[in-house]
Amino acid sequence: MRFGVLGPLEVRSADGDPVDVPETKVRALLADLLVHRGRVVSADRLAEDLWAERQPVNPMASLQTKVSRLRRALGGLVESRPPGYVLLVEPEAVDLGRFDALLLRARRADNARVRADLLTEALSLWRGPAFADFADEDFVRAAAERAEEQRLTAVESLAEARLELGEQPDLAQVVAEHPLRERLRAAHIRALYRAGRQNEAIDHYEDLRARLADELGLDPGPGLVALHTAILRQDPALTAAPQRRTNLPAPVTDIIGRSAAVAELRELLAVKRLVTLTGAGGVGKTRLAVETAAELVDSFSDGVWLVEFWDNDDVVAAVASVLGIRDDAAPVPLLDRLLDSLRDKHTLLVLDNCEHVVEPAANLVELLLRTAPSLRVLATSQEPIGLAGETQWPVPTLDSADATRLFAERAAAGGYPVNPSAPEVERLCKRLDGIPLALELAATRVRVLGVAELLARLDDRFSVLTSGHRGAPSRQQTLRAMLDWSWELLTEPERVVLRRLAVHVDGCTLEAAEAVCAVDVLDPLARLVDRSLVTVLEGPRYRLLESVAAYATERLAEAGELDAVRQRHYDYYSGLAESAALRGPKQRDWVRRLDRENANLRAALDFGGDLRLANVLSWYWYLSGRLSEAKRAYDALREPLDPQSSACLAGMFLLTGQTVAIPDTDDPESQWFLGFALYRSGADLGASERLIEGVLAEPGGDEWVIAAALSVRASQALVRGDLDRARADGERAQAMFRELGDQWGQLQTVFPLAALAEIAGDYARAERLNRDGLRMAEELRLWSEAADRLTGLGRLALLTGDFAAAEDLHERARKLAARQGYRAGEIHAEIGLALGARRQGDLDAAENHLRGVYEWNRHAAFDPGNALILAELGFVAELRGDADTALALHTKGLTVARHIGDPRAVALAQEGLAGAHSLAGDHEYAARLLAEAAAARNAVGAPLPSAERGDVDRVRTRLRDSGTSLS
Repeated sequence: MRFGVLGPLEVRSADGDPVDVPETKVRALLADLLVHRGRVVSADRLAEDLWAERQPVNPMASLQTKVSRLRRALGGLVESRPPGYVLLVEPEAVDLGRFDALLLRARRADNARVRADLLTEALSLWRGPAFADFADEDFVRAAAERAEEQRLTAVESLAEARLELGEQPDLAQVVAEHPLRERLRAAHIRALYRAGRQNEAIDHYEDLRARLADELGLDPGPGLVALHTAILRQDPALTAAPQRRTNLPAPVTDIIGRSAAVAELRELLAVKRLVTLTGAGGVGKTRLAVETAAELVDSFSDGVWLVEFWDNDDVVAAVASVLGIRDDAAPVPLLDRLLDSLRDKHTLLVLDNCEHVVEPAANLVELLLRTAPSLRVLATSQEPIGLAGETQWPVPTLDSADATRLFAERAAAGGYPVNPSAPEVERLCKRLDGIPLALELAATRVRVLGVAELLARLDDRFSVLTSGHRGAPSRQQTLRAMLDWSWELLTEPERVVLRRLAVHVDGCTLEAAEAVCAVDVLDPLARLVDRSLVTVLEGPRYRLLESVAAYATERLAEAGELDAVRQRHYDYYSGLAESAALRGPKQRDWVRRLDRENANLRAALDFGGDLRLANVLSWYWYLSGRLSEAKRAYDALREPLDPQSSACLAGMFLLTGQTVAIPDTDDPESQWFLGFALYRSGADLGASERLIEGVLAEPGGDEWVIAAALSVRASQALVRGDLDRARADGERAQAMFRELGDQWGQLQTVFPLAALAEIAGDYARAERLNRDGLRMAEELRLWSEAADRLTGLGRLALLTGDFAAAEDLHERARKLAARQGYRAGEIHAEIGLALGARRQGDLDAAENHLRGVYEWNRHAAFDPGNALILAELGFVAELRGDADTALALHTKGLTVARHIGDPRAVALAQEGLAGAHSLAGDHEYAARLLAEAAAARNAVGAPLPSAERGDVDRVRTRLRDSGTSLS
């Protein structure tokens, strides 16, 4: 039996005859099972998908009825398996599976003609939009979107193949439908140019450039820029590289002997969600994983990302960091934000070196795969991850032909050509067991020793080290022999430097190498680089290969130097942390420098285990969004926490949304941080105010701490409606932070000062403050702050009547906050979208936004937020003519406003009540309420600006029309 989902749902027998599947719900059940081709779908999930919020009285019984009817149509293909049902179907029995298989074959094809034919066949399977009968159903949306993205990718690939063949693809229609796809536009522009239509090609480039700027705020990618330049120069080559979303490193050398392995792994990842490459160190797991992932970049619409794990890594923080999710977006835990970020993404994660963190890595992968149905994971580890559904793929050593080829190519690159067919080369590669790392290391020595001498040395080494470590795999023993042999070739200065470099984690600078090695490192280091024992990274930074580092560490211990060198490592990195100017004009540069050294700082802290370094690093951890790392570090200390560290740890817990007891402290900086954390988390505004007042009551304090406390008090005052205090404190804090040159501090004053400008109707100043804040947030990589500043700009666009810009800015803010898992930021943006929808008359959309925000605010116990939301919901009810609902909502809003003590919130509720009463016919009382609201606003120096008078003016007009006298 064959199934079609690339268009309206269809079922055909093996003979091609149509098979009738009656009833919409039964067809929807089939579509749901086809979405999960060959995978079990839980009964709960199926019931939720079929009936959503309108569940039958007994959904499980109803589901069983639908399953029975589907079985009658399909025979025994629908099988019950805990916890639900599965459709037993081969991948290519579904047209979407056949489509995927043809795309995979096309990607592997070296010949453009073959590639074009396969892609043409794949695209011919489409009869309309994927899952066309159920386009409005949530359960097919992600699969349909992925299929459509794959279709467009196939269209682009076919166009490129036809161009390669000298043919002219007709792309005008698809370009008109998808004008912002850069790869598609590049193919179209090349086709136009090749057809002799150079001016049209240039016009299409300019059209794309303008659209990208206007609609997305982006410039064309480098490939398109290169293509445009080539057209202007009439370059016959006209090559253009596709833009890709990945952090995979570009290979320095070609991979040898792994083409079949890459092809097999690509096919596995098309059907398996977790594939683990296993094998000994040096066998080439990482290189094979990266090569495979690089070929799949176009297959994953949301990117292919490499995450490298080190000893004692926080795996959640490591993955989040690669995906750009900061660790300081209260109150949602980092893990939850990571899961939310990947939930609907079509992503490939490459998790490297999992053997260091196999248990936490397994726990995280299980959660990720359960939460994100479109996620694939390709892992490397010396042992399996150990999850159900894992596909283990042992990485083999190279066969004789590939091993000799690899050795010969690397030797030639080092200036010593060898004949790969020579008997001694074959013997050498055989003795090295075809392990790529061993072959690479040997090739760096052949120039000095020649192949015969290499063989002689290997013979001596292996005769001594044949047993290796008990229980170790044979290949690991061979790699150890290779490393022992490499060690024997080093001079004593080189050995000293190599073994002492091993205490670094994730590389080091030359300065760090000199300090920790405590010898002249320059010449030995250069020779170690030449011999491929040390890798040079951008910076420059110097890093040992993993196996080399492990070996060198053992040599360091054998030399009796391990503790002394680790102490120097600790001294250097603790000194670096202490010298970091994280408050002041060099703040951004120092944060980035410490980011590069984070793994070394962690290692130093683990070695020292003292409070002093943890306290020194605490502000860096906050600025860089590494709050969970701070908690881990404090928990691991070998001495009791002092008051400063207790306060810091409590603040970190608060900022990540956890409830903790607030410790007593007399330290002003600790008091400020606790007050700041209590305010930012919304945990206890009163306690926050008491702590901040305590800081400011002490005369002669540290200027930075005073400025920081003033910025918090300004925001507190704004929430309470004390505008004079908010303005005085905000402006003073801003001036002090500017004098100190501290960007983070200046950023903290943006919210209260921009809000005050907005209240006063000075929208130009409010916009300037928000734009400055956005720039500073982006420079410091404080993406949660950046999202809030975009929301601020969106609110100003709304007030100035630019609804399109307002919606765009609020959407950008919402998406940025969502990528960070910053739920509060999403809520801020959602409010802006609700305000815009109501002001444009879309009351249903406004209410949908507002109801979600209201529930979140209630859960977070954030009364200031709900004062506004209740007022907005009340205005929606009034505009619908529902006086009773409006009255109830505004009455509730007035209670909340009086509780928080904000006169402006009270005035807003009174204005809402005036609208409700005027709608109900109580015109005199409505007039009195409007007068009381105006007096309250005037009393605090915040009369309504003209742009915010829409609701009041509407009520006043209604009262005038009724003949009611207005003051």
